[in-house]
Order: sequence, then structure tokens, then C-alpha cells
Amino acid sequence: MSKVFKKILCPINLRHAEHKQRAYEEAVRMATNHGAELIVATVAPEMERNLNIRDSRVYWSQRLEEFLKENPPGDLKTRSTVRIGSPHRQIVKLATEEDVDLIVMEAANPKVSDYLLGTTATHVVAHTNASVYVVRV
Repeated sequence: MSKVFKKILCPINLRHAEHKQRAYEEAVRMATNHGAELIVATVAPEMERNLNIRDSRVYWSQRLEEFLKENPPGDLKTRSTVRIGSPHRQIVKLATEEDVDLIVMEAANPKVSDYLLGTTATHVVAHTNASVYVVRV
């Protein structure tokens, strides 16, 4: 018997938003198939590398809004959020707070991509109670 997911979290790395977001596409497909709510999140760093960014939350909220306009999720019930901090910790924390059933995320580490999951995905898999669907890039 397959599990029905009611709430799906899809963290997006907007620094790579110009690349095809395969995990987002999978999350939209899965949310549609399950009639689930989709939470799209991005995690901003505590200290921005670009000193022109004065308010990280506002800047990344605008970028996330632009991403969703360019990649509409259709008729799904969708929410978006921006967290500040380390991605692996914030994804697990958000998944716990929102009581998500499934996290759909990408994993890549160009130096060892054929052998290991990325460190963020590894931490999320090890520390969340939700199911995790990792999309290889």
C-alpha cells in the first residue's frame, strides 16, 4: 500500500535557480498526484557574501517569488518561506515545525557526485522524521 502525502517540502537553492530545478518539478508532480500542499523554501545565509544585500529575508523572498512566477505550481495549494541560517539545519527545523510528510530535494557535490550524497541532503536524511526523496543532479 502506498503512502499518501499531505504536506510536501521542497527546498530550493536559488543561487542555482538558473539551472533546471528537477526536485521542484518532482515535488510539483508528487503534490499534484497526492493532492498535497506544497511548501517551497529557500535558506539564506546568515552573512551575505554580497554586501549590497542589506536585508537577506526581503531579497531572497523576492527571488523566491520570481522563481515561482517563472515556474508556476499550477492549482496546488502552495506556500513559500525564507529561512536564515545553515540549509541542512533549517530544512530539518522547517520540516519538523510544519509536520511535513515528504521532503523533495536535490543533492549534488560536483567533486564526488557519483559516490556520495551532498552534505545537506545527508544531514536532512539523517535528522528528519519525514520521508526524503533525493533527486540527483
